Amino acid sequence: MKRSASANWQGTGKEGKGTVSTQTGVLSNTPYSFTSRFEDGAGTNPEELIAAAHAGCFTMKLSFVISAAGLTPGNIDTSCTITFENGAITESHLVVKASVPGLDSAKFAEMAADAKANCPISKLLNTNITMEAALVS
Repeated sequence: MKRSASANWQGTGKEGKGTVSTQTGVLSNTPYSFTSRFEDGAGTNPEELIAAAHAGCFTMKLSFVISAAGLTPGNIDTSCTITFENGAITESHLVVKASVPGLDSAKFAEMAADAKANCPISKLLNTNITMEAALVS
């Protein structure tokens, strides 16, 4: 399986503007710029897209890990914050809250750690990955 996306940029790094698009069309000529990346301008940015990918990938992997134990997640909510400093991504921080009938907190922590270590996006990222995990009812 292969997935693809594309980007177009016009102009200088600071004054220019660009768009990103995905194979599925979910993003189609979605704008990004210096201000959307380094300030509070409209549009997306690479770090936001990485955060979405990591949150989504981790959450799905956690669901697979829980299901493999014979349990069914009621709900899993994950947020991801990417830290971008001095021209490098220095951290990806996951915060997950899940309701899983029949699962205790200790086993959930083990499962979350497994998903954090083994989701494909975690494996791709060459950065510190931290996590807060809580089982909720």
